[in-house]
Amino acid sequence: MDGLAPVRVLRIGHRPGRDERTTTHVGLTARALGADGVVLAGSAADRAETIASVTDRFGGPFAVETTDDPLAYIADADEAVVHLTMYGLPIQDRLPQLRDRHRSDGDSSDGGQSLLVVVGASKVPFEVYERADWNLAVTNQPHSEIAALAVFLDRLYRGEELDREWVDADRAVVPRATGKRVEDR
Repeated sequence: MDGLAPVRVLRIGHRPGRDERTTTHVGLTARALGADGVVLAGSAADRAETIASVTDRFGGPFAVETTDDPLAYIADADEAVVHLTMYGLPIQDRLPQLRDRHRSDGDSSDGGQSLLVVVGASKVPFEVYERADWNLAVTNQPHSEIAALAVFLDRLYRGEELDREWVDADRAVVPRATGKRVEDR
C-alpha cells in the first residue's frame, strides 16, 4: 500500500468483563486490514498482550500501544482524527476527500496525512466528536465497531490491504478450498 500515510486505531470505552473479545477483535481487524497499529485505552490495555502475540506469530509490522488518557491522546494527536460513529456523515460521501488527503501526491516525503481512527464501545464522550476532523458513519444504523472498522479500512485501501505482505512471521496460513493448514516458517 505504497504512497499512504500511517493509520493507527484508538479503541476507547472498553467495558471490563464485557468487551474483552470485542476489543481484541478491533485490534486484530486493524492489523489484518492494513492499519499500522492500535492504541488501547484504560482497562482495554490488558488486551495488548494478546494482539502483540498474534503479531509475533503471524507477522507485522503492527504496533500495539496503550494510554491511560484517551481524550488527551486524541487532543494531542498530530494525525487527522477519524471517528467512526453511526451518527456521523455517510462514509461513501466523505471517503474520496479523506482518501485524497491520506494518499501521497507523489511530491510529499511523508506520504500524505496520517490518520488516527477512533472506535468506541458504549457512550463516546462528546469531546471526541468535537475534536474529530471526520465523524463518519458506515451506516446510520446500530452495528458493530468491528464491522465499521473493517468496512472503513477496506474502502480506504480499496482492497489493496488484502494482498499485504507480512514480515517476521513465525506462522502462515495456507489458503485451501477445504480444511485448515498453518505452516511454521
